[in-house]
Amino acid sequence: MRSPVSRAFVALLVMVAACVAQIIAPAVARAAEVNLYSTREPGLLQPLLDSFTAKTGIKVNTVFLNTGLAERVAAEGASSPADVLMVVDIGNLVELVKRGVTQPIRSATLDEAIPASLRDPDGNWVALSLRARAIFVSKERVSDTAMTYEDLADPRWRGKVCTRGGQHPYNTALFAAMIAKHGEPATAEYLKALKANLARRPAGGDRDVARDIFAGICDAGLSNTYYAGLMLSGAGGPEQKRWGEAVRVILPTFKNGKATGAQGTGTHVNVSGAAVARHAPHRAEALRLLEFLATPEAQRIYAEANFEYPARAGVALQPIVAGFGTLEIDPTPLATIAAKREEASLLVDRLGFDR
Repeated sequence: MRSPVSRAFVALLVMVAACVAQIIAPAVARAAEVNLYSTREPGLLQPLLDSFTAKTGIKVNTVFLNTGLAERVAAEGASSPADVLMVVDIGNLVELVKRGVTQPIRSATLDEAIPASLRDPDGNWVALSLRARAIFVSKERVSDTAMTYEDLADPRWRGKVCTRGGQHPYNTALFAAMIAKHGEPATAEYLKALKANLARRPAGGDRDVARDIFAGICDAGLSNTYYAGLMLSGAGGPEQKRWGEAVRVILPTFKNGKATGAQGTGTHVNVSGAAVARHAPHRAEALRLLEFLATPEAQRIYAEANFEYPARAGVALQPIVAGFGTLEIDPTPLATIAAKREEASLLVDRLGFDR
């Protein structure tokens, strides 16, 4: 039998433990975190993630995966620690959905910040930055300042066009958009004519288009705008800066669409975007991160890091990017374009575009 002193001591210990628990509990609650799986270079994201943590107290644990992000999350299954999945290219966003590793989200904040054409209709992903598919032309040999994508198929450009492979996601997405605009038969004729105008076999990267224009191998070609920004900034060294200075960046449009349901015209864009993982252990924190990335401040930093365009309207552009002119985005929903990608890929193969 315990003495009164012992009982009093035990009671005191209980009181102390309760007080300590009250002190510690808020600290534990504040130790929130979110796990980000990303194919984007960590250096591009870290300033944003640091800002998010400073504002919210939520720690971001980043796992960088150069390839195989969807496969890894699918393999991890219900035990996956992933909360947010961040990838580049609409095809990769759609792949996440097809593999069943995303979950629908509903956010009035995201709906207000990001146009509907840049969000999944079912809420499985949202675009965070844009990459415009531009036409580079020689400043020295070409006087054009406005063009359509279809212009590159004109016989005037015979032997004067360069591009990377038709099966690269950047070009597959563009051709898919053209199918959405004009239908498959018209797009097939376009690709035949474009192939006839090539100065060399489709190969290399977008910066190689600027390199070959600089060298006089071709006069025009397809490239994403952010490559021009990288070259002109000097990030790729003095040689690449000379390539960038040799070209004029044109933000082309499509000719008026003729396919059923075609919606207006403008410049084709691809995206980087993100989704909430299906089994996200920190779903609330994941949604807060996505909403933060759509704020004007984050959109500016996010776009400037790689000379991209903000997905949110009204955000100031990086000065080099602003120098390319006003971007009028093609209104065709990304989901519609994504649905035509397989058809575009098969068409590229059937026509032997890359041979």
